[in-house]
Amino acid sequence: MRGKWLFGGIVGGAVASLALAAGDSVLSAAENNTPQKTIQRVDAQLRTEFQDVSVKVAPPADDATYLRRVWLDLVGQPPAPKAILAFVHDTAANKRRRLVDTLLADERFGNNWAQYWTDVIFYRRSEERALIGARAATEYLAKRFNDNDSWRDIAASFVTAEGDVREDGATAVIMAQAGRPEETVSELTRIFNGIQIQCAQCHDHPTDRWKREQFHHLAAFFPRVAVRPSRMGPQRTFLVVANNFPAFRRPNANNRFAGTLEHNMPDLNAPSAPGELMQPVFFVTGEKVKIGTDDAFRRSKLAQWMTSDKNPWFANAFVNRVWSELVGEGFYEPVDDIGPDRECSSAATLAILADSFVASDHNVKNLYRTIMATEAYGRASGPRRTPIETPFAANCSQPLRDGQLYASLFNALGVSDPATAGGRPGAGFRRQRGPRVLFKNVFGFDPSQRRDEVGGSIPQALTLMNSSQINRAIASREGTVSQLLHNTDDDQEAIVVLYLRVLARRPSKREIETCLAYRAESPSRREAFQDMLWSLINTAEFKYRR
Repeated sequence: MRGKWLFGGIVGGAVASLALAAGDSVLSAAENNTPQKTIQRVDAQLRTEFQDVSVKVAPPADDATYLRRVWLDLVGQPPAPKAILAFVHDTAANKRRRLVDTLLADERFGNNWAQYWTDVIFYRRSEERALIGARAATEYLAKRFNDNDSWRDIAASFVTAEGDVREDGATAVIMAQAGRPEETVSELTRIFNGIQIQCAQCHDHPTDRWKREQFHHLAAFFPRVAVRPSRMGPQRTFLVVANNFPAFRRPNANNRFAGTLEHNMPDLNAPSAPGELMQPVFFVTGEKVKIGTDDAFRRSKLAQWMTSDKNPWFANAFVNRVWSELVGEGFYEPVDDIGPDRECSSAATLAILADSFVASDHNVKNLYRTIMATEAYGRASGPRRTPIETPFAANCSQPLRDGQLYASLFNALGVSDPATAGGRPGAGFRRQRGPRVLFKNVFGFDPSQRRDEVGGSIPQALTLMNSSQINRAIASREGTVSQLLHNTDDDQEAIVVLYLRVLARRPSKREIETCLAYRAESPSRREAFQDMLWSLINTAEFKYRR
């Protein structure tokens, strides 16, 4: 095993702290198109809540921590050593704002967040064959995020989608649920409104106000949608189609390749009976369409009502998810179970952000700029709070998503990704058993899951510690260690560069001393630095975003 005693002592030192430049958390709205007033109101609101309970608030994060955090959050990978040194030595008061702007304009921003939402959609799939549409979904979302399209328009497109699932990424939610009305509307509502109404399918919701009739009124928007197998040349695919049947013909109610004319709520006391014919009604606002209307009309109305300003849960759900990913804890947790009967941490802060998001016409990048300019985002990280502690007093440390960890690993190893599509959008879900999908199978988790429920596992530990592919990369003649040894004969300089490459920060004095002592005891310089690299990629600091 690599590392010997080094693994326990290599990261024991403190990170040198660089104070946040004065005024850096307050950005200019005119310069950055950021709602300055919203940032100020968020900061003031949370300060008030902290004062009410005399909570100890974490200080601003040092530059190295902030830089790695922003890179991982926006583009899904760590910064290069040159970028770290340039940022740390930059004395401009607005350098954090400029960093956020630069990375929001990077196409990797869209790729990173498209993969997040692809995971949200496909982790709870009911149809395994749906994965053939994952790449199209990620590519579709990546373009729309990079173009900064309105979240309202993006969400609506998933409700109204039709077409080949390999070509049209907007079909992803429908395909993931095989076109079944009950599962499809459950997922659309969970993903885009943060409400889990599916518990009301067979009975009134046990912990929320939703009634069984409301669930089946919602399902009545989707009976005419179907998912059909198709073959385009040599490639097998599926088509999301909409049928508007002649009034005289009623298709088989169980045939999901064809769809049904209308939706009936099953009679639990007489399962073989047709059940009650349901009118399409949106449960949040009570808006409805007539029975008999065609598919395009009823789904376009549902998309309109789901994303409407009259429905507060649409803006709340997106703001809550983004805040949770950036600050480390949501206003509601889990992020896909908010609803009117759920407890909200700092409801006033959520309202400020949601109102601003709506006023910006659901501008996605603007929301990221806003949250990342707040004091809550810029604070040093801390452990996840207990239920009785005040939220948002520190930025909460959390495990990297599999895509972030994968990119960080190859950045640290300094070798090319063996998965030929590993850097492309949609590479996370592939039917081939290549390195990327195998890595995802080990390290992947549902992004909607509470982060305190995402734990490490023995397969994860064994993958990083004993993987033959990783050990070959560490020993590679083209990898990080070989580059270091070729570029410098100074061990201390090489140790500094290694830390910058792997952890995106300089080593502390104690860490340098530990590494130099290990180097002195090692039979060869190459072996010593290989062990140092192995040790660093097996630390919690490497695997977590602080």
